[in-house]
Amino acid sequence: MIERYTRPEMGRIWTEENKYNIWLEIEILAVEAMAKLGQVPESAAKHIRATAKCDVDKINEIEKVTKHDVIAFLTNVEEYVGEDSRFIHLGMTSSDVLDTCLAVQMKQAGEMIIDDLEKLAVVLKRRALEFKHTVTVGRSHGIHAETTTFGLKMALWYDECQRNIVRMKRAVETSSVGMISGAVGTYEHLSPLVERHVCENLGLTPVNISTQVIQRDIHAEYMTTIAIISTLVEKIGIEIRHLQRTEVREAEEYFSVGQKGSSAMPHKRNPIASENISGQARLLRGNAHAAIENNALWHERDISHSSVERVIIPDSTISLDYILNRTIKLIDGLIVYPDRMEENLNMTFGLIHSQKVLLALARKGLKRQDAYVLVQRNSMKTWDEQIPLIDSLLADPDIMSHFEEEELRNLFSYDKVFDSVDFIFNRLGIK
Repeated sequence: MIERYTRPEMGRIWTEENKYNIWLEIEILAVEAMAKLGQVPESAAKHIRATAKCDVDKINEIEKVTKHDVIAFLTNVEEYVGEDSRFIHLGMTSSDVLDTCLAVQMKQAGEMIIDDLEKLAVVLKRRALEFKHTVTVGRSHGIHAETTTFGLKMALWYDECQRNIVRMKRAVETSSVGMISGAVGTYEHLSPLVERHVCENLGLTPVNISTQVIQRDIHAEYMTTIAIISTLVEKIGIEIRHLQRTEVREAEEYFSVGQKGSSAMPHKRNPIASENISGQARLLRGNAHAAIENNALWHERDISHSSVERVIIPDSTISLDYILNRTIKLIDGLIVYPDRMEENLNMTFGLIHSQKVLLALARKGLKRQDAYVLVQRNSMKTWDEQIPLIDSLLADPDIMSHFEEEELRNLFSYDKVFDSVDFIFNRLGIK
């Protein structure tokens, strides 16, 4: 991932230095396990723990010759360890190191994403409460539908964020598996106790069964979880992009002092954060598809998955971490315009109350479709002539034969929606 979209905390997880240090720890732990089993001298294990090091630049130079990263790494480690290096990587295959290391990095990255989601949930909850009773129009098909509140929008996102926390925790747990099982996963040259020792010390669980690799359905689950999470922040971004449109202007991204919106038009204040979030969510969905494709490998393995994963897993965790944090700032600083929401509510001259009238007629004994015809007839008049719906209804004798004027006018109140809001907030535990 390019530096522009990389937060340093997440970026460090995917550095060559972190990767090689994890490789080194895996190799040392394996030697120590073998020493406990009496397969390696205790003195050699202690010497390896004390002297083993690696140098990223030197590894890269060696790899130019070997064309094999693990061999280049081992060659470099041998330079520091000396004769006892013959006990390093005994019975192991490259993927024992690569896949176990990847599991550690995925766990590190996943835990950071969980922390991001928990922070997002906090700010969504706070702003949901802030706008709990801020009336705004709900839209379906982009058209004014009925009354909702801006707090309910935030509460909806909060609830989905909670589900995503559960999903990510599950994905981290599922992917936190390592293997030290040898060339085709049969433990022919290794004891499973070595694998257990390595995994326990790295915070992993030994995978139930492997070939020469951990099966990639595990990684695909992790990546599809990332893609699902990205759809939440994209959903938020799309909503804000619409609300910031000049014709709507019910909310907008915070525009800082000195910020510029356009190189050509000084007046512009664009929803750039929301658009960036939407764009990167597309990338994450594409990466998830590639991860699914990685699960079908030849026989006990090939390396067609390897080049893909070197890109998509670091990039996806970095990108999601970035857009989650950008969404946190976006929601925290979002400017909301309740007065404009009220103006837009009144834009359709009371049409958003049409269902209330329909239901009231049905309760009075009219057949639903007959009531629908009566209300729709007056609603179309409001659409076409911009006559307030209440005035059209009051002038319709077929309507007024069922209502007193005050009773009809009371149907145009927003108060009823607040009862529903309290119920939903209580069910979500937002207090």
